[in-house]
This record gives sequence, structure tokens and C-alpha cells, in this order.
Amino acid sequence: MRITRVLGAALLALGLAAGPAAADSTPSPSASDDGKAPTRAGTSFRTATEIEQGQRATASGSTGDYLYWSFPADAEQRPTVAATVKLPGTHGTQTWQLDVYDGLRRRQPCQYGAATRTAGQGTSSVELACVLRTVRAWSEPWANDPLPGTYYVRLTVVDLASSDLGQPVSTEIRVDSKDIGGAAAVDGSLAKPLVPGIAVESEAEQDGSKSAVLSSIEPDDGWSSGWWSDRWVWTAIGGVLAALAGIGGYALTRGSGRPSRVPPSV
Repeated sequence: MRITRVLGAALLALGLAAGPAAADSTPSPSASDDGKAPTRAGTSFRTATEIEQGQRATASGSTGDYLYWSFPADAEQRPTVAATVKLPGTHGTQTWQLDVYDGLRRRQPCQYGAATRTAGQGTSSVELACVLRTVRAWSEPWANDPLPGTYYVRLTVVDLASSDLGQPVSTEIRVDSKDIGGAAAVDGSLAKPLVPGIAVESEAEQDGSKSAVLSSIEPDDGWSSGWWSDRWVWTAIGGVLAALAGIGGYALTRGSGRPSRVPPSV
């Protein structure tokens, strides 16, 4: 009974300690559309329009244009990019494609989702989606893993009749992320996130001068250091439970003392 009470008290204390950590890993509510969402898109990587996660950005263009946006993604996040293209009333068959690139401008494959879809004649709109792999805090140089930093979205039509080229279209795009937590944690982190101009800023800080970064967007709570995750909490809980189990096992198996049939030592 004594051991049971000790184990119960320890589990209760660990539960209270782990509560705040679990709450911290809960993804924060998405930013609401407050009228400040961008209403245009860039035409290249360098002119990509910056958007925040949770914002619904809109843009008008023409079939054949390349539309670019950029957004920040941090370690242990799984971004989802969703786009809607509203087509003109009269058009032929068109195929639209959504591509996502990381901070090194490497095309990132979609884990799932329809990143390429074909709209038949008379279709009023086409919806695209791309769920990326979980962003890692660190990766081998030869790997193509998504890393923390700026991500670029490119939306364009890849197949259409020549008569439809240049017709006006309107687009909507939104980026959200799911916080995967310690399940995606790795031992290591980048020195700096892959943000355009970050190296120039680092050199300027060493020289004591000021220099603007080409990309000013970052997560609401800043870039994570990469070493902390809720995996540390559960590792600590597992270690304490293992120690308590060892103490309990020893207390149950050691008996009540010296057996009566053994003569006392001289």
C-alpha cells in the first residue's frame, strides 16, 4: 500500500509538470483575416508576396502568368498550402499546378494532396492542395528534407488551349500548419533559418552596421532553437517511472527480513 501511494503521488506530480509542456505544444490559433491580407502576387522568387500562416491572400492575374507567394515555416511544423483559382465563364480544358519550394529553392514534394488538377470546359473554379512533409530542424547536406525558413509557392497553368491564353483569373491562397511536436524532433539545428538575406544580416551584425533582410516574415513566436521539444518531457517521465518501478520491484522481492530458519551469525 505504501508503494502504491508513492507511485500515485509521483504520477500525479509528473502529470502536473507535463501539463504546461503539453499545452505549449498545442498549435496557436490561425491568424484571422483582418483586411491586411495581400491582394497581389509576385512574378518571381525575388518578388514573391509575403504572407503569414493563417492569412487568406488573393491576387488577380491572367492564364499563363506565374504567381508567387512566400511564407515562413519552422521546425516540427507540417505546412498545408491550399489554392483556389476562379476561372472565366468561357474557357477550354486547363491544367493548373501548385509548386512549393524551400529556402534553397528546392522543389518539395507533396506528402499528399492534389497539387495538379484539370478543369474541364465550363468549370468555374479549380482547387489545389499540397501537404508538405514535416519541417526538420536539421538534415544531412545531401538530403532534400524541408528545413526551417522561407518557403515559396508558385501557381500557374501548365496546359491550356492557345485561345485561353491571357484570360483573366482570380486566385486565393492560404497556408496553415500542424504542430507535430517531439515526434519529429531531431538532434541538431541549423545555425540560421533559410531566409533570404540572413547571411548578409549576420555579417552586418558582426560589423556593427545595419542591413535589411530580403525577407521580413517569421513565425509569430520567432524561430525555434531546434533543441527543445516535448520529447524531453516524455523522456524524463519515462526515466522517473523506470526508477520508481525498480524501487517498487526491489521492495516487493526483498522480503520481510532474515528468514527464521537461518541461525544468527556469531
